[in-house]
Amino acid sequence: MPALLTRCQSSRLLRDFPDLLSGRILLQELPRCGRPRPINMIPFRLYLFILVGIAVLSLAYLLLRRKPKTADDLERERRAWLDRIGRITDGTVIDVQEMPGTRERPSTFLIYQYDVAGVSYEASQDVTYLRQFINLHSCRLGLPTSVRFDPHNPGNSLVVSERWMGLRQ
Repeated sequence: MPALLTRCQSSRLLRDFPDLLSGRILLQELPRCGRPRPINMIPFRLYLFILVGIAVLSLAYLLLRRKPKTADDLERERRAWLDRIGRITDGTVIDVQEMPGTRERPSTFLIYQYDVAGVSYEASQDVTYLRQFINLHSCRLGLPTSVRFDPHNPGNSLVVSERWMGLRQ
C-alpha cells in the first residue's frame, strides 16, 4: 500500500506536476528525484542487449550450420546405402576407361551391363578412389561380375565398394 503524503509533499507535487490531477502521469512513474520519466522511453541498455544477442546468434549460426556435402561424400554414402539394401544380379564388364578429370589425376570408369526383370541396363561406376580394391588390368571385355542394385530403382547400381567386390577374377 502506498505511503500517505504529507500536505507539504502533496502541494509541492501538484505545483511541480500539474498533469498529476488530470491523470496523465501515474504516481508509480514519478522517480525519486521528482521529475517524471516518460512511459514509452526504452533504456539504452536494452538496445545494446538486443544487439549483442543478435550478434551472438548470428555467430553461432555461422559456426554451427551444416556444411554442404561434397560429391565424393555423396558417392560414398550411395555406395554404403547400396551395400546395405542392394540386391545382387549377374552382369558383364564391357570396358574400363580413363577420362581426364578435374583433379590432379584422371578419372577411371568401369562400364558394365546387367539385366533386372527382363530389362537390360548399362551403367558405369567411377572407381578412381577404389583402385586399391581392384586390379584394373585384369578387367577385360566380357568379364562376368555381380552387380548390386537398388530394388526400387534398378538403374542405381555398383560393382565395387569399400566392403563388397562384384568382380570375378
